[in-house]
Parts: sequence; structure tokens; C-alpha cells
Amino acid sequence: MDVSIREVQVQDKAQWRQLWDGYNAFYRSVVTEEITENTWQRMLSDQSSIFGRVAVVEGEVVGFALSVLHEGTWVTSPICYLEDLFVAENQRGRGIAGKLIQALIDEGKAKGWSRLYWHTATDNPARKLYDRFTPVEDYVRYRMNL
Repeated sequence: MDVSIREVQVQDKAQWRQLWDGYNAFYRSVVTEEITENTWQRMLSDQSSIFGRVAVVEGEVVGFALSVLHEGTWVTSPICYLEDLFVAENQRGRGIAGKLIQALIDEGKAKGWSRLYWHTATDNPARKLYDRFTPVEDYVRYRMNL
């Protein structure tokens, strides 16, 4: 199976949207059409710190990684937060998520990012994959919606 990882492109919208809807259903989240469209537009904008990468198999977008580059107080080079990662259910177990993560690692090394990080639920089965890349940290996350 040949998997290519590339920047999201305008023509990916319909396929990305199906995956985005699946991602939100997986997390039992409701994201408004306004937020979805705004996310899509920011991924395409050179002015946004949000960027997207897609996994393509035989011309079909089968996975995505949405990330945010931001500054930090303990480093002088950008930090990459992998906010959203998803692979179509019928494509799981084929190494696609790992390739998306590895592509971010490679890009970060090439561009001089200081680190890459992500969060996930404690019961997410994908943790088996994540543990291959790096050990889990012992931090507690607090979140307050405003």
C-alpha cells in the first residue's frame, strides 16, 4: 500500500469533511458548520498558525492531521501541537496514523521546531501507536471553556 502525506489542498474539502465528521462523531462532539468552515479556511491560509496534512491512498484522502504552531516560554523555536488526528475506520491498522505523525516529526526536524506534542483520552486505543513514538508524560490537564 502506497501512502503519501502532503499538505491539505482546496480540492480535498469534500473528502476531508467526511473524515472531519467521522472524527467529531468518534469524540461525540458537535462542531458547528461555522467552526468547521473556519477551520478549513485557516488550514488553507498562509496567515494562520493552523495547518493540515492529509494521508492519501490511491488518490483518496483517508486520514488527516491538524496542527498548530505556537511560541513557547521555554524555547526559542516553534512548538507544534498536533490537535486532531484521524484515519478512516476502514483504513485503520495499516500504519497511516503513524505515517502522519512521522511526517510531522520529519517536517519539524527539517524546519527547526523545538518539539511536537498531543493529547488523547486515557482509553483511546491509539495510545499503543503513540507509545511507540514517545513515553506518556505524567501531567494532568485542566480545561475551562469560556
